[in-house]
Order: sequence, then structure tokens, then C-alpha cells
Amino acid sequence: MAGKRQRLVQRRKASGYTQEQFADALSVDRTTVQRWERGEVDPQPHQRPKMAKLLRLTSRELDELLAADTLPVAAVPSWITPTQPANDDEMAAWELARRVQASDVGPETLTRLERTFDELATAYPVTPPAELLERVRQHSAYVVHLLDARRTLSEHRRLLVVGGWLSLFGATLHIDLKQEHAATARLQAAVTLARQAEHPEIEAWCYETDAWRVLTNGDYVRALELSLAAQDIAPVGTSAQIQATAQEGRARARLGEAKETYAAIDRVQKMAATLGISERPTEHHYQYDPAKSLAYTATTLAWLGDAAAEPYAREVIKRLSPSNDVSKWPRRVASANIDLALVLLVGNRLDEACDSVQKAILSGRVVPSNHWRALEVVNVVEARELPEAPDLREAYEGLKAIGA
Repeated sequence: MAGKRQRLVQRRKASGYTQEQFADALSVDRTTVQRWERGEVDPQPHQRPKMAKLLRLTSRELDELLAADTLPVAAVPSWITPTQPANDDEMAAWELARRVQASDVGPETLTRLERTFDELATAYPVTPPAELLERVRQHSAYVVHLLDARRTLSEHRRLLVVGGWLSLFGATLHIDLKQEHAATARLQAAVTLARQAEHPEIEAWCYETDAWRVLTNGDYVRALELSLAAQDIAPVGTSAQIQATAQEGRARARLGEAKETYAAIDRVQKMAATLGISERPTEHHYQYDPAKSLAYTATTLAWLGDAAAEPYAREVIKRLSPSNDVSKWPRRVASANIDLALVLLVGNRLDEACDSVQKAILSGRVVPSNHWRALEVVNVVEARELPEAPDLREAYEGLKAIGA
């Protein structure tokens, strides 16, 4: 039990909410708000972003309000005491400056860690998740080691930030490999590091990543909730905000909310347009390139059953396919072929649909978390008793065996 939270009560009142109004704004019962304020329970993680927004607080400030009202008194540092003679003040100031500057970490080490993370995130589209995960484990362990070393305040924050990115990326890889418990642990670690570093974009990416996970598991309502929470947290104009909006569109497409889906697609395209078109599109997983909006639009429209998905999917394939060698495709090309197959099936262009999904499966770029998308097409082909069904089923079972 956290203890009574009188400061939380005062903040709610100062923000103009009664308990009942606050409960309504958060879609909970009034008794839930009462229990929060008595310190009997804590708000759920997905409730905190909206709660912080209503109270006009940062996530860290909200965490402090949710702590007990009686806080421990910080100990006086042992190297300076109240009885120290006045003529030692100068030496005490020098000692403080020395300790702030002392470091066993160094900017070069941090820069190398940051560059390594960027390399890993850029390698993501064309590298097996298990291979990348091993490197993430090694570098995350090194960050933990450095957190025990002497470091300056600025170095400490940089360590928290790069540790947060690595934990987030590790969670993404675990999701790709269908390792649910490990993914949850890494997402929780990433959120903790992001809040300590006061880095809302990493925190927003955590909610967006979890939205994708539950979307692949078929929980479309929860995926929508997490996508909206990510948008609430993400700084305006950031890659996290754009990607969370794209995730919202995909969740709404799965829920059959056509009007809202088209609105989300429109917002993504407008935000992406402000970034400008790069001559060398980035494949960095956490840097939104406007070219990515083509792929997300193709998927979203395909899930709606809208034939307009076809030109988007074909444009992705045209832009990103380096050759007819499917083993050299980035992951988005495999996804675009699945999107294309779904649309072609709706239009009864069956031969083309079978060809597209077979290319996607044989490319080896469909990770375990996306196997269900290929299976959707295989199931439709089998249901229609098409002659290609046995070959597609065999290819799909081979894909599953590789990812197992």
C-alpha cells in the first residue's frame, strides 16, 4: 500500500475535477479514483498517460504524486557536515565540482553505444531477429555495467536513454519471435528508463510497440487503446506520434471502422509530408521516413478490403525490391506482397494472389509474429479449393518450422 495521497487529491481539485468528473474522464468508476487517492491501489500503466494529461503533469511528476505523501529525508553527504569550519567551504565546493566531473564512462563510450543502437535499428528490416537479439543482450549488459561506474549527470542521462532504446528494441525482437514474457519485461524496463530520463518519445514507442503486439494477437480494441495512449505521450511531430497514428489506423481497420480508418490514414500522410522526402530513405526502425507511409497505407486498406490498397502495395514493391531475388528483400516488401494478395483475392484475381503470397513466404522475411498474416491468405486459398492450395500450405508449414 502506498499510503494516503493527499497531494494527488489536491492536484485533482486544482485541475477542476471532482472525483466523479475525474472518473468519467478516465472511463473508470468513482470508487476506483477513491482507492487511488487512499493509496489502496495504483492506476494501470495504460491509464497513466491520460491521467497525467488531465492533471497537466509529466509522467515523472505523476509518479511522484502517486508515491506516499511522507517521503524519506535525504541523508547529508558524509564529506561535508554542519559542524565543518567555515574556512573549509572553499574545499567543499571544489570537492563537489570534482565529483560532478569524475567519470569512468566517457563520451566516446556513450557515442559508440548510441551508434551501435542506430546500426542495429537500421539492420532490423533485413536481419533475422534472433541474430539481432544476441547483440542487444550484449550491449544492454554493458549499459548495466556502466550504470555501476562513476559518471557525470549528463552521462547518466545518456546511459538511461540508450538503455531505454536498447530495451525497447529488444522487446520488438522478442515480439517478432513470439517470446511474450521476455517482451513484456523489456517493455517495462524501457518505460522505467524513459521516465527516469524524462524521454517521452521512448515511452510512446513502448505503447505503440505493445499495440502492435496485441494487434497481432487479435485484441483490436486493446490495440486501439494503446495506440491512442502512445499518441497522448509522444511529442508533436515525432516518429513515435506518426507511427502510433498508423497503428491506430490498422486497429480501426481490423474493427471495421472505415470512416475513422481513412481519417487516421489521412493524418499519417499529412504528418509524414512535413518530414520531406529523403533521397536516401532510412530503414531505421525508429525514424519514420515518409516512404513508410506507403507500406502502412497498403496494409491498412488491405485489411479494410479496399481495392485502393493495390497501387500502394505495388509501389512499395517497386521502390524497395532490389531485384527478383526474394532473399534480398527488406521485410516491408514481404508484407506488401501479403497486402497485395489479400486485395487480389477480394477481386478474384486468384493466380496473381497465390503468386504474391508465395513470394512473401519464400522470401524468409516473414517473422513469426507476422505468420498469421500469411496464414490468412493460405486459409482463403484453401477455402476456395484452388489448385495452388497444397503448395502454399507446404510453403507456409516450412516457414513455421524455420521460425519455431
